[in-house]
Amino acid sequence: MRGKDRVTQGVNAGSMADIAFLLLIFFLVTTQIATDKGILIQLPPKPDPNEPPPDIKFNQRNVFKILINSNDDLLVEDERLRDVNSLKDMVKEFVLNYGRNPDLSDSPKDAIVSIKADRGTSYETFITVYDQVEWAYMEMYGERVGMSADDFRKLDLSDPEQKKIYNQARDLGPDGKPNFPKAISIAQPSKSGGS
Repeated sequence: MRGKDRVTQGVNAGSMADIAFLLLIFFLVTTQIATDKGILIQLPPKPDPNEPPPDIKFNQRNVFKILINSNDDLLVEDERLRDVNSLKDMVKEFVLNYGRNPDLSDSPKDAIVSIKADRGTSYETFITVYDQVEWAYMEMYGERVGMSADDFRKLDLSDPEQKKIYNQARDLGPDGKPNFPKAISIAQPSKSGGS
């Protein structure tokens, strides 16, 4: 009979809910959520439909052509390139030619690096190629002011002293336009080879 009078003890679930809620708040506050910013590219302003497009004249030798097909193969200056890591040095040699080699650019002011991909090109290959070109410019700018490419990339343009270093590296003229621009042209992908 004594067994029937015994009350079974239950687990107090009220405090468990409080603990779970506190843990949830803790993890929400302390966790950093990665935000993908994409490729930071400054696009030109939208052209005025009432004005004719500008007549842009340039020497074809000032364009460094990089083509990526749907199989992620690189064609640089009409030659197949197997090692994408050598692209950075090729871009630097092209831009910093200063007219010495007649097959390369006249000057950094005139040099244009053109990247054209196929619709079937993978994002990974395109980003790798773009990063190589971008890093070549960071190295060239950093070398002009005695910094590493990584230090130059981290310059805070809201700080006047660091902005002065940035402008010095890009060699801004009195008109505010750089004499050493980062001229990367991304051509519209061709339709062949992909969907």
